[in-house]
Amino acid sequence: MKDWQTLCADKRQRQFESIPKEWIILPSGEFPGMTVKKRSVQDVPATCGLLNEKELEITETTDVDTILDRLRHGTWSSEDVTRAFYKRAVIAHQLTNCLTEIFPERALARARELDDILKKTGKVVGPLHGLPISLKDQFTMQGLETVMGYASGINNYAKEDCVLVQVLYSLGAVPFVRTNVPQTLMVQSFYHSPSVDLSQANEYGRQWGETHNNVFGRTSNPYNRALTAGGSSGGEGALVGMKGSPLGVGTDIGGSLRIPSGFCGLYTIRPSYGRLPYYGAANAISGQESISSVLGPMTNSLSGLKTFVKSIVDAKPWNLDPLVIRKPWSEEEWNLCDHGGPNAKLCFAIMWDNEIVKPHPPLIRALKMAKSALEDAGHTVIDWIPHRHVEIYKNAETIFVADGNHDYASECAKTGEPLITTMAPSEEELEAKTYEFSPPYPYAKHLVGDPPKHLSAYELWSLHEEKRALRKSHLDHWNKTVESTGTGRPVDAILCPSLAYTAVPHGMNTDSFYTTMCNALDYTTSVFPVTTVDPEVDIPQPPHKFHNHEDEAIFNLYATDVFKGCPVGLQLIGRTLEEEAVIRMTYIVDEALTVWKQKATS
Repeated sequence: MKDWQTLCADKRQRQFESIPKEWIILPSGEFPGMTVKKRSVQDVPATCGLLNEKELEITETTDVDTILDRLRHGTWSSEDVTRAFYKRAVIAHQLTNCLTEIFPERALARARELDDILKKTGKVVGPLHGLPISLKDQFTMQGLETVMGYASGINNYAKEDCVLVQVLYSLGAVPFVRTNVPQTLMVQSFYHSPSVDLSQANEYGRQWGETHNNVFGRTSNPYNRALTAGGSSGGEGALVGMKGSPLGVGTDIGGSLRIPSGFCGLYTIRPSYGRLPYYGAANAISGQESISSVLGPMTNSLSGLKTFVKSIVDAKPWNLDPLVIRKPWSEEEWNLCDHGGPNAKLCFAIMWDNEIVKPHPPLIRALKMAKSALEDAGHTVIDWIPHRHVEIYKNAETIFVADGNHDYASECAKTGEPLITTMAPSEEELEAKTYEFSPPYPYAKHLVGDPPKHLSAYELWSLHEEKRALRKSHLDHWNKTVESTGTGRPVDAILCPSLAYTAVPHGMNTDSFYTTMCNALDYTTSVFPVTTVDPEVDIPQPPHKFHNHEDEAIFNLYATDVFKGCPVGLQLIGRTLEEEAVIRMTYIVDEALTVWKQKATS
């Protein structure tokens, strides 16, 4: 076997050679263009000259239902749409390093096949007919490598499609690229969080939402390449954020859909365990089933969320994946049958601060905007009282690393590649001033500790028992809000940040308290964009009484010159298996914000 460095170099060369040469916009010495001489690259697709007028029109159309309607009626061919998004995806890759597998001939052949069927029969293959869809580098496709952030994944060619890909083909979709992930997918460092007792420092791991691995390298945020696109679905975040894909599919076990969507200005939904088909997809710690990883869409339009989820559920994926819950799409739930009906006034609760980490000023402003918009629309907004968040977080993180790091270490041992234990920029990157800001950020202060304790089966069972008790306790806490809503119902949904900040400098994304809570409790959750950072409005605030050292460190992270123009998103939290209602309530909040913004600017 070749050494791991040679394997990685060979794979990167093959990836480069898979790109049509006429689509290369950067000199070879700058590919991929990871320096930050030009921080925002959102204008490059329209100015680089690669996309013609029609291709720009296609890729600037962000509403998924509009694209599908034009495909359905033959206004646009699938081949033209696929080629347009493919070219834009390759532009995005050259600027953010977001792709892994690039296979234009295969995807364009599929698009032509769909065009021929529509032309001959006058009928579409399915509700996603002709739509290019990007996939996180976990979703196996027959004949393609599934690297998944490990050198050991190189030359690992899939013998069959995973269930999601099978379903997408049956619905008429065109899978066309796969996107970058972190090594290990989720737990990137093992060090103590100051939020809990120091004596427990080595008992649990720590999520580090950054997309970086030894095979493909680091993915950057298209709004500012000195900042992270998040993780673990960061490749999807950067790609869809640059409109290089109309709809991408990522996964989420601790925030991996919601973090990059918040950082890159996207809509997403984290469904409950077993609502959408995961079987056959590659994964890390795949034997861990207490807190299941789930898949979901990432897109620039709310219509994309509903269309994707409904199309997949209508395909009856429980006939292909034994873990999918046999629950058809419910129009009654879409019409909010458990929330007073489609025209009812709702009660939202805002979590201004989870009492672990206080959000940065732009997130507080976004919450205030949502509150004003919803109240203007006639809804009720109350404050949410956080409930046992530290206990929930500690329980989840301990479950994630109960194997004592065995899964990650053994995967790396297959090729001898090192386990990445920090997402901070390398010495070479810092010396080149690639990610430097003023004032400089304390990368060296990231404390890397010992591997977590390997738990016995009984210790793990005890954690599962504790998690069930925490879920019941939180459910009771939620139900008790019926006393405060004035609707006769408990709070319909919770609004809060997905993280305490917007996209941050590479290596600095260490907070997942707001997202992991939902995975542990299995709450269906969406993320939606609200605004962008405005340095003139989102000014730094005086120090507050810090909850802990991490709260203090995140407070000190905020500086307006770093975050200017970054997307600001919020999280809407519903109950377990409330996908239909959560998407509908996200529409309600999104539409209320649109009306409120129009009034504010008129």
